[in-house]
Amino acid sequence: MTEKTDKKQSDHLFQKGQSGNPAGRPKGARNKATMAALNLLDGEAEALTRRVIKMALNGDIQALRLCLERIVAPIKERPINITLPAIKTEEDTPAFLAELMEAVAAGEIKATDAAILVGMTKAHGESLVRADQVRAQREWIPNGDIV
Repeated sequence: MTEKTDKKQSDHLFQKGQSGNPAGRPKGARNKATMAALNLLDGEAEALTRRVIKMALNGDIQALRLCLERIVAPIKERPINITLPAIKTEEDTPAFLAELMEAVAAGEIKATDAAILVGMTKAHGESLVRADQVRAQREWIPNGDIV
């Protein structure tokens, strides 16, 4: 009985791990359901859009939300417009962090934005330390080669 199943299992068209369609779906190819929906909406998009706008203007909150979501994309990130001191050495970090905390306390920036800046400050501080280590190492080696 196992001989029959072994033969069936070994007669595969493709090697294990090899796709039956290595090129995959062509770029730009659409799903059949998407194409069907587009065909149904063909020629009706303008009328439907006008209807939703009219409903929004008449106070339909869902229609209003739909219109606004299409007009103004949700903001994922925004630029931070505050002036903070430069960090050129490790000694500059406390002044930078103090200014950052004052900006959060004054409501100039969000605490989550400040947390991201603190992480960036940490990475910058580590790079300054590493640069100092490399400089010190060069001073100890007569020909300037880094080991």
